[in-house]
Amino acid sequence: MTDKGRYITNSGPKTPVGGLKAAVTTDNAIVTETMVKILNAGGNAADAVIAGAMVQAAVEPYMTNHAGLITMLYYEAKTGKIHQLDSLGGHASGLPPFKPVPPGMGGYAALPPSAIIPGFMPGLKAIHGKFGTRSWTELCEDAVYWAETGHPVSTFEYGMNIFAEKFITFFPEGRDFYQPGGYFPNVGDIFTPPGMAETLRGVRDHGPDHMITGEWAEAFVAKGNELGWKVEMGHMTETPPRWVEPLRFHYNEYELVFLGPPQAQGFFSAVALGVLKHLGIRGMEQGSAEHFWAMGHALRQGSRHWEYAHDDQFYDVPREAVIDDDYHAHLAKLIRGSRPKVDMSDHIRLSGDSAVGSGDYLSQFGGSGGRPRLAKHDEKQPTGSCEIAVVDAEGNWCQFMDTLQGSGIPGQVVGGIPMVGSHATFGHLQSSMDATLIKGAKQRSVIGNTLVLKDGKPVFSAGSPGNIHCTLPQVLSYLLDFKLDPYAAVDAPRMLPMSESSTVVIEDRLEKGVVEDLHKLGVRVGALSGYDWHMGSFAVIARDEASGTLTAVADPRRCGVADGIAA
Repeated sequence: MTDKGRYITNSGPKTPVGGLKAAVTTDNAIVTETMVKILNAGGNAADAVIAGAMVQAAVEPYMTNHAGLITMLYYEAKTGKIHQLDSLGGHASGLPPFKPVPPGMGGYAALPPSAIIPGFMPGLKAIHGKFGTRSWTELCEDAVYWAETGHPVSTFEYGMNIFAEKFITFFPEGRDFYQPGGYFPNVGDIFTPPGMAETLRGVRDHGPDHMITGEWAEAFVAKGNELGWKVEMGHMTETPPRWVEPLRFHYNEYELVFLGPPQAQGFFSAVALGVLKHLGIRGMEQGSAEHFWAMGHALRQGSRHWEYAHDDQFYDVPREAVIDDDYHAHLAKLIRGSRPKVDMSDHIRLSGDSAVGSGDYLSQFGGSGGRPRLAKHDEKQPTGSCEIAVVDAEGNWCQFMDTLQGSGIPGQVVGGIPMVGSHATFGHLQSSMDATLIKGAKQRSVIGNTLVLKDGKPVFSAGSPGNIHCTLPQVLSYLLDFKLDPYAAVDAPRMLPMSESSTVVIEDRLEKGVVEDLHKLGVRVGALSGYDWHMGSFAVIARDEASGTLTAVADPRRCGVADGIAA
């Protein structure tokens, strides 16, 4: 192992970093190092996130790429205004969805992905133009360095490559990229992504337009046409980044700021948290059956509302109706009114798995000591994404995501940039990722960039990849209802929404007796592993209201690293 081996981090307990005047937390030690360096050199939060995202896609091509999408919430300290950037790419107008990878080879989901125009570089260009203070060239230097010299392979990277092998090696271009020499690099090896450095030098020297309208964009269009996708250069700029009004939601003494439609996370989380409030979550014991019963129902209600998150340039979008407190109270009344009046344990014992449909979570319960057996994981949500959180010394606060989801031509590699495509459906109400095939329309997705304000100023920010639709309300509830410290809130067990068979699937760290108590409430229980990587990798920053100092937190479920500049 080379000296770069010090950058390898894996899942496991993480140490929060407190007493900071500027804070950073990302999914990768190299990315965190780059961002802290930019802050130390006088850059602001926007500069740091641009440099970090560029590096992230260079050292974690199994989780994100330079042809993907980005979203951001940005609190501008001097004005107190919160800006939302939506830079999802669009499906090329006038063309049907192009799916070069057949069903069953869809990578992270069963649905075969479709080709989509990249949003990553247009988004970074928009951030730099609005908030950047350092030169574009400077912000690209570390990404070029890591693309040229390679990065060390972690256990997590190796596992992700094996997990996605059928998809990422479907085309010869993918095999040449991911398997130099015919095999995946092993843990501790240095992986130098073939061809990427040349493209990133072009981005550094010619700006982000190199991948929007320049040489790389021309090669992208040519590859699409070679495969039968009749994309044109005009498609590369027809769905530009958009500054969107975020969704603001009052929750007890806090104001929560989510990504506004067509991103669906805000609708999901507002409904789930509103229901929890009216179910009396603050009066429940954390980790009890009552807590998980309420959370399962609340998350179920949340998932029933993302279908209303559309692009408001093309649809009427019922923002006020979805966040209405009286509506949440009514939903909670329905849930309370349907609570069992008798002990349902015999029903659970006798019915067993028979109520679990083929499309539902596989729940096996009644294991030794009352612990649930391992459950089949819900695989609807692609998990390849990277969350970044950064606060600079001036108080500019940025919660940001970049992801391989929604990137370019599925399974292809152009100029050393690997791509996954989009798993969006087209007009499906209950799909978490859905696209409207109208020129300029932004697609629905579920991305969890969130700011928590108190008295008008940020006190927390949070976001994560991996089943973010249901994990974000849980982490927020741990923080805001149960008042856990930030790391404990991120560490605490997470669950999936209650399913059609009255099943909740939870990370296997429940207190003794909780499974039996859930059975009494008529709830079946399945287990995930204790720290399930599908359940995310939260990047959280918290501000101490008394001292004003910051704490940065990385999630134990993946490879995150928190750091910053001491106060």
